[in-house]
Amino acid sequence: MNPTTWLVRHDRPVPPDPGLPLPPDARLPDGFTVELGADTHRSRDGRLMLGGSPPRLLRLGATAARLLDGGGFTVTGPASAALARRLLDAGAVHPRPAPARVADSTIVVPVRDRADQLDRLLAALRTDPDTVHLPLLVVDDGSRDPAALAAVALRHAARLLVHSSNLGPAAARNTGLCQARTPYVAFVDSDVVPEPGWLALLLAQFADPMLALAAPRVVALPVPGPRPLDRYEEVRSPLDMGAREGPVVPLTKLSYVPSATVVVRRSAVGAGFAPGMRVGEDVDLTMRLHEAGWRLRYVPAARVAHRHRTHLYGWLSQRAGYGTAAADLALRHPGQVPPLYAAPWSLTACALLLRGRPVPAAAALAATGAAAVRVARRMPDADNPAKAGALLSLAALYGTAEQLLRCATRHHWPVTLAVAVTSRRARYVLAAAALAEGLADHHRSGSSLGPLTHTAIRRLDDLAYGWGVWQGALRHRTTAPLLPRIASLSAWLRSPTQLEPRSADQVRQPRTNPHRPL
Repeated sequence: MNPTTWLVRHDRPVPPDPGLPLPPDARLPDGFTVELGADTHRSRDGRLMLGGSPPRLLRLGATAARLLDGGGFTVTGPASAALARRLLDAGAVHPRPAPARVADSTIVVPVRDRADQLDRLLAALRTDPDTVHLPLLVVDDGSRDPAALAAVALRHAARLLVHSSNLGPAAARNTGLCQARTPYVAFVDSDVVPEPGWLALLLAQFADPMLALAAPRVVALPVPGPRPLDRYEEVRSPLDMGAREGPVVPLTKLSYVPSATVVVRRSAVGAGFAPGMRVGEDVDLTMRLHEAGWRLRYVPAARVAHRHRTHLYGWLSQRAGYGTAAADLALRHPGQVPPLYAAPWSLTACALLLRGRPVPAAAALAATGAAAVRVARRMPDADNPAKAGALLSLAALYGTAEQLLRCATRHHWPVTLAVAVTSRRARYVLAAAALAEGLADHHRSGSSLGPLTHTAIRRLDDLAYGWGVWQGALRHRTTAPLLPRIASLSAWLRSPTQLEPRSADQVRQPRTNPHRPL
């Protein structure tokens, strides 16, 4: 490999395309294998299935049920390809592609200063057999000490591209994307260290011709003598999307993936990230790709370690900065980033329960019972329709209650604080709920912190993020990031989707978001 470092100056970012290219109308290839998700449930006869995020009811035809009897199937023609596509989009199955050879890829590293972290990253990439021969593009985004970065890039035989002033990470990634000449581009931030095998796992996902982006899990980089914030970030970093794989779809638990490390199909992303966004550009890109009809996957089996920010002032500033992006995203993608997304009945039931009186509580129970009956009627072929309807409705009620609490302590805390100042009952309810949520999160996350310490840091996390949301809303003069989204009543009355292998032109996935809260 030629060790020469190339210097190319880029003073202005490349503007984004007015629209992303549409995905090819291509089916999944023969040999493509899918496997039922671990959280997908089937009835005893295999004909009714509940899975995905949020959970969706799917009714299988006889042929489709037989295909899934072994826990998955391999595409062997247009009909099974169309069925696999529908199940993948629903999140009920996951791809199990054949291993991929690492090739046809360029790694782009946006960086500003951080020469020591860049050196650590490039050393890891150059010692990994999978990435040792890949082209490396380092984009210096207006460093104060450009000579230090240039020396690191030269030492690791990376090509250096330079912005004469700081334009932001989105613009820096776009500069690397513009210079890349391979079908796939991996964006890797300078403060991560990829684990061996990460890129092969992500490239394998592109066996799906409609896949535009694949992302690994971002875990905490171990540090000696971790402090409380280090231990909190190990389990609650906003960059760590968890251990569950799945499609990336707005209004679900996997509504976006962070750009700390992502691999993209170069032909799918146009000019790349929105250069004017310094925060939230990763969420914006995933939403634009989804709106264009592309598929996106989160692959937690591939992992990169990230050095989280854990000095208190910097940590709070970062969280607030993340919050400021909510207004811009809400204006760019109306209705796709609400602080709360729930059904009318569950919101009504929660409001009644908050009254704390017998009559409103009885009314809440009645609303939940009515929802259970509606769900049970939609799935008469379940093993126990009444039990399934009751459990799913209670789960929906619990989920809405959690969302309301998160809104009260996160997005809308200035409002709840004002109410608490004027109402003793509101103070008691808010304090008890904030404590209970923190303790429950401590239990769920497996945090190594003490319960009260974890709860206190979680509340600081929410206060900082919510402050950023309000700053962004005031700056853009909009209430969009603060408004909830209510599911339409008609969405609750639809029958389960009927899935049966048919010709590929008969089974198509709509571009509109198919997910809805249960």
